[in-house]
Amino acid sequence: MTVDPADTRNLPNQPGVYKYFSKSGQLLYVGKAKDLKKRVKSYFTARQNLNRKTQKLVSEIAKIETIITPSEFDALLLENNLIKANQPKYNILLKDDKTFPYICISNDRFPRVYATRNYVPDKGNYYGPYTSVVAMNNVLQLVQKLYTIRNCKYNLSARNVAAKKYKVCLEYHIGNCLGPCEGLQPEADYLQEVKQVEHILKGNLSTVKQYFKSQMQQAAADLKFEEAQVLKEKLQLLEKFTTHTIVANPRYGNLHIVTIVEDGNTCLINYMYVHQGAVIQSQTKAVNNRLEQPPGRVLHSVLGQLIDFTGTPAKITVLTNIAIPDLPPNIEVVVPKIGDKRKLVELSLKNAFSLKKERREKVATQPKGSFALKQLREDLSLTKVPGHIECFDNSNLQGSNPVASMVCFREGKPSKKDYRKFTIKTVIGADDFSSMHEVVKRRYQRLLAEKQPLPDLILVDGGKGQLSAAVKALKELNIYGQTAIAGIAKRLEEIYVPNDPLPLHISKKSASLKLLQQIRDEAHRFAISFHRDKRSKQINTGLENIKGVGPATADKLLKHFKSVTKIKNAGASELEKVVGKARAGSIREAIKKGLHP
Repeated sequence: MTVDPADTRNLPNQPGVYKYFSKSGQLLYVGKAKDLKKRVKSYFTARQNLNRKTQKLVSEIAKIETIITPSEFDALLLENNLIKANQPKYNILLKDDKTFPYICISNDRFPRVYATRNYVPDKGNYYGPYTSVVAMNNVLQLVQKLYTIRNCKYNLSARNVAAKKYKVCLEYHIGNCLGPCEGLQPEADYLQEVKQVEHILKGNLSTVKQYFKSQMQQAAADLKFEEAQVLKEKLQLLEKFTTHTIVANPRYGNLHIVTIVEDGNTCLINYMYVHQGAVIQSQTKAVNNRLEQPPGRVLHSVLGQLIDFTGTPAKITVLTNIAIPDLPPNIEVVVPKIGDKRKLVELSLKNAFSLKKERREKVATQPKGSFALKQLREDLSLTKVPGHIECFDNSNLQGSNPVASMVCFREGKPSKKDYRKFTIKTVIGADDFSSMHEVVKRRYQRLLAEKQPLPDLILVDGGKGQLSAAVKALKELNIYGQTAIAGIAKRLEEIYVPNDPLPLHISKKSASLKLLQQIRDEAHRFAISFHRDKRSKQINTGLENIKGVGPATADKLLKHFKSVTKIKNAGASELEKVVGKARAGSIREAIKKGLHP
């Protein structure tokens, strides 16, 4: 998630890592937090309490990025990875080569179990990392107490053992080792104990828990409460610090995680890079999906922007939540369902959904329509947000009573005081193109004469023909190019722009298309209403001659029955329902005498 330092309201109340950037894009600082929102907010709400170095840091912050993690422990590991990978300006700790320790089970004939900070995959299997050396030593002490694992560094090859090259040491005499150096312990028995150690290091603690519980209960039964408390604390340490982490695990190797979440016609894509088992990079970006491509196709199109394929190994593993089609054979795409890799995908999705939530919250706090207008600017490639939009529509019935309407929207809302009605003057019959040319020219000829500002966007209800007619009118007034213009066709909701033979298809879910539809429908409603009013006035001449029937009653009758012919054929009861018994009687009498439309 990326936020402005001045607005931290949308940050999540979850554990994770925050990154501060300068105006030039330089990474200034990486920190961890149990609650990202509270931690980041503290930098900006009490500056007077900060030391001089931190105040200087805050003054340089221009952008904040956050990465959500499953736990505070994972945040600590991720912070360590990012500091080592990026060497931020204001981070002092963790800049050297020191890293969190691991426990290694070596590849020797009689494997050793030892602590190390150096990860060398060829030397054995590594478990960890451990954020607490004390906790790690407790695990090693537990292993030494439960099992007879050697701690010497002898090369116990079959040849050396057979040659009696080594002698048993003090560890053998005190019972901590069974003497494999002199062949006193069979290799199979030794390897069986190593397997038990692996279970402990993998977190399969049922056997160990049972052991400690029984020892603790026995100590308590013998009234040895101090010993029982020590056993209890060791059990708690074991459970706490052998917890599995998905942020740093040497078994991962190098992985690319790419996940996608849809938000209208926008796709939110999170990318995470795991290098030698540690997450060292995470970013989330929004991609406009104007053509409504399937999510897999969108990922395919942006993969090259996220992953640097130059100098990469022959085999690249990409973890996703949606399959990506048509990739080269050297790219292995995996959609994991369970296990650690699935947890990595879920962590990536968590960050993508966080950006989606942030976008939704921003929309909720913005004035109504502003988000749709900004999206409309992107969709139509406009030079500015179209705060002032005017839309034209024609209406006629088989060429009779041709009229047109213009509705005005300001900041995404109808501005009814600026609506205009047009009676077509120069066009005879049903000619939509000529009618559109006339009303557009009349409208902006008037604005120019009154020195009024032009709209940011002119919208015409129709396709290429109506758009071309409107463009011709603007050219005749020498204002073509001073304002944007587009046409919206009803059938497929296609958007036409000048000098482009192909229509633009905006996602049906898009807020910008919904706004255009709202404006177009309002222009159509206004034009139809005006046309009906004109038609009614012509028809009403006959109805208004009836005693007790005025303009309002005549309109009511026409709206209900749609024509004078249907009024004539209506029964008395139906007329009474519309205008009452007295007026219905007058109308029936007029019909008998011969009502003329």
